[in-house]
Amino acid sequence: MTTVAAQSLSSESTITIHPQSGYTGAEISGVDLAQDLPDRVIAEIRQALLKWKVVFFRDQTIGHAEQVAFARRFGKVTPAHPYEDNPPPGFPEIFPIDSRRYGEQYGRKRTSYDSSWHTDVTALVNPPAFSILRADILPPYGGDTAWTNLVAAYENLPAPVRDLVDALDAEHTFESRAAQGGTRANAVARKPLRSFHPVVRVHPETGERALFVSPGFTRAAKNLRGLGPRLSSYLLDALWEEATRTEYTVRFRWQPGSVAFWDNRATAHLAIPDAGHLGHDRVLYRVTIEGDVPQGVDGRRSESVEGEPFHGS
Repeated sequence: MTTVAAQSLSSESTITIHPQSGYTGAEISGVDLAQDLPDRVIAEIRQALLKWKVVFFRDQTIGHAEQVAFARRFGKVTPAHPYEDNPPPGFPEIFPIDSRRYGEQYGRKRTSYDSSWHTDVTALVNPPAFSILRADILPPYGGDTAWTNLVAAYENLPAPVRDLVDALDAEHTFESRAAQGGTRANAVARKPLRSFHPVVRVHPETGERALFVSPGFTRAAKNLRGLGPRLSSYLLDALWEEATRTEYTVRFRWQPGSVAFWDNRATAHLAIPDAGHLGHDRVLYRVTIEGDVPQGVDGRRSESVEGEPFHGS
């Protein structure tokens, strides 16, 4: 990173933006997330987020309360997760991504509950708008997270392919990766989540079109409405490959005090599964902000097949 790459949003900006790749991700400096930030600074952060899709903060000293308070500046904070039944005491909004829990839930050591590319909880009819992830306990190396820019992926498709996918809807389901018979698996079985979303959604703030496919949630059904399973599978595989092309991605190395904040309407992310076998613990804490019901390019809205919308407060 060099000072040449850094840019302010305006001549009066108090924050500095350090782009991290050609399409995706920027580090923001000049911000203390423990403070009650002025509205102008919140607006600058939001503008950077909408442009770069994910932004990063370093050297922050915040806990659960400060993380939730910061999230509330951007919308309604939801409960931790549709299937989370053990958030930190006093903080029902906090979702622990804790490797110490996953040995019991999944039957093996792992650093994240989902180690595939995904957009958060797209089986909901209104997936989260934003997610904020804070580092707590980290391995000495490994355990990075990558994000990809789904707007760039769509915009760089050939025009005939864009015309095709504009009209398609994909089925998203929540498929538990937890061991059968466990608490998480039983909760998913009792209250399944399943929705149809436009394969291309129009961003409600920027008007950009994003390729809204999420391998972590469309993997089970591989169902494009109106198409057979084989054609659905081929098309989804091709779209996943396009969406995760290296040039659209950014890889973030966690450090103590790191915070990542991403637009869930325009990105997918991957917890890189390279640290679980080392035996080191990795603990991150996530909060999510209530999202809208996605709309396609022709205005059609997503449809819930099973499950209710997920609202915040």
